[in-house]
Amino acid sequence: MVMKFMPLPWKPELVFTGTSVMGINPNNGKFCSHVDFWDSIENNEYFSLEGLWDVFRQLRVYKTPDLETPRYQILKRTANYEVRKYEPFIVVETIGEKLSGSNGFNAVAGYIFGKNSTTEKIPMTTPVFTHALDPELSDVSIQIVLPSEKDISSLPDPSQETVRLRKVEGGVAAALKFSGKPTEDVVREKEKALRSNLMKDGLKPRIGCMLARYNDPGRTWSFTMV
Repeated sequence: MVMKFMPLPWKPELVFTGTSVMGINPNNGKFCSHVDFWDSIENNEYFSLEGLWDVFRQLRVYKTPDLETPRYQILKRTANYEVRKYEPFIVVETIGEKLSGSNGFNAVAGYIFGKNSTTEKIPMTTPVFTHALDPELSDVSIQIVLPSEKDISSLPDPSQETVRLRKVEGGVAAALKFSGKPTEDVVREKEKALRSNLMKDGLKPRIGCMLARYNDPGRTWSFTMV
């Protein structure tokens, strides 16, 4: 269940996954009870302080820009992470140095600002991804997502040899949301926490991780950045 909390001016999104158990009266065949069990809490009583806190912490003051982002469906939301199923999307990418670094961003940003074979300017989207395939390697892939209306065969070629276009096939991913300035230490700490919680729940995370940054660091207060 996904809903907008309209009473607040920034209209935060509330997300709940779980199981609904419906009771049926055998005498008349009508529903006589309804109990929801949220994946994000343990105490699913009618009035649960844990449930109230789960709602409150989703009323965060930070929000992502109103720009296109890769489409995904939330399969499960726990107290510590989300499991998402992403649709395919296209990125323009190059090589960077650090998971939390910006080296290489100007090259991929240049592509959407017109540094391509047709000097076409392409609308900005979110997020900016940095993808570390192997924690033992220092190089990462820094990526900007391209609009979903674009097809990779119709996009202009990058002007720089170090920049390329690639279709990401999508699939299932686990995500941990956090705000604040994403320094290398913070990102690695969050990755460790995510892996720990996944394994605690019996899941097996793959090698590598991806950082998604939604806000402009030059125009956003650090504590509201996501």
